[in-house]
Amino acid sequence: MSVKKQVLFVQGAGEGAYEEDAELVKSLRDALGTDYNVLYPKMPEQENSGYEAWKAQISKELTALDGKVILVGHSVGSSMVLKYLSEERVEASLVGIFLIAAPYWGAGGWQVDEFTLDEDHASKLLKALPVFFYHSRDDDVVPFAHLAMHAEKFPQATIREFDGRGHQLNNDLSEVAADIASLQRLRLS
Repeated sequence: MSVKKQVLFVQGAGEGAYEEDAELVKSLRDALGTDYNVLYPKMPEQENSGYEAWKAQISKELTALDGKVILVGHSVGSSMVLKYLSEERVEASLVGIFLIAAPYWGAGGWQVDEFTLDEDHASKLLKALPVFFYHSRDDDVVPFAHLAMHAEKFPQATIREFDGRGHQLNNDLSEVAADIASLQRLRLS
């Protein structure tokens, strides 16, 4: 019997984000099928939840997992995944990182020092992993321009641009699932 591949989905922030992102998780589960265990823990939702609260929850979730792990983040959840990976030693064996509508924190992007990456450290760390960014040009929450800033900081990343899909990518993560599946065939077979 083969072990299910583990996907940890880190939701966006704000009131109602967990419920909204549940549609993304459903789409991902449906597209990936039964070989994958998509975990969807509730993250801190208050707008003013600081990084430490997110860090504690992400750490708790990753610690509970064995084997290979795929990380997926949406919106602020993407930021928290990047920040976490840039600062913490991760015991889990990461296979890839998939970031949807990721805000860029720092010069040119949103200005919250607590969420700004140590880019040199993040860049070195992430060079060893496949990183994918997904963003729709009509995202009304996170400006599309943030994608170009991420692409510049992470030149090895795969960039996927969409039209007419909004902040939630129309609750369709089929492209994310296809990328995860293709990566899995390469790295876990």
